[in-house]
Amino acid sequence: MALASLPLAALAEVPVVDNNSGYGSYPPAGYGTTGAYAGTGASSAPVTAQGELFMQLQQMQEEIARLRGALEEQQYEIQRLKQESLERYQDLDRRLSSAPGAGAPVSPNTPAAGGPAANGAPTAPAQQPAAGSGEPGDPAKEKLYYDAAFDLIKAKDFDKASQAFSAFLRKYPNSQYAGNAQYWLGEVNLAKGDLQGASQAFARVSQAYPQHAKVPDSLYKLADVEQRLGNGAKAKTLLQQVIAQYPGSSAAQLAQRDLQRLP
Repeated sequence: MALASLPLAALAEVPVVDNNSGYGSYPPAGYGTTGAYAGTGASSAPVTAQGELFMQLQQMQEEIARLRGALEEQQYEIQRLKQESLERYQDLDRRLSSAPGAGAPVSPNTPAAGGPAANGAPTAPAQQPAAGSGEPGDPAKEKLYYDAAFDLIKAKDFDKASQAFSAFLRKYPNSQYAGNAQYWLGEVNLAKGDLQGASQAFARVSQAYPQHAKVPDSLYKLADVEQRLGNGAKAKTLLQQVIAQYPGSSAAQLAQRDLQRLP
């Protein structure tokens, strides 16, 4: 009756209290008024700090994954370049071991094996460098110079071999060894990984010594260089040229094999 006599406003101010603990209360016992279950009056700073930390952690994980991917790509590229270098060295070793007379001179006017002259067709005179350039011919001195450059290839000192053959061609552009020197300059540049230098040297063989026995090999190697440079169409044309013009040569057999592999 006493309660009934109280004003309604006073009843509204009386808090409703549940004396049961545990899950019967709200907020649940143990959570208090802070943290995730804090009331509207509690500070939300701890929640924001945890969220920022979580976002930073996610960003770090994404960055680590990206760096790992980049590292794997670099490792793959390094391995590919190493394999290409190894293949070039092995190819050069095979050519050196299979050509015991590689150091012997070949006259620029000697017809290439399987070339037009071998089939009875007339041959054009070799296209020699301009007369008067370089020193006068001295076969004995030329041979010593050429052999010294070729010995650098056998020693796998390709940097010095490239310099030696370039110097030889400048000094003795009309030498009976010049065609061979031009071809081996392309080989050592290729072994060094100098694709542009190799391309120029191999192309020069057929330009300056069109009847030289090294022309089929130089065209085949030029096709290989162009393919490495990404010029597939040009490589295909060169391989077809080798097959058509020098059908009886070993270079034509290799060209036929490579041509079947091209798309």
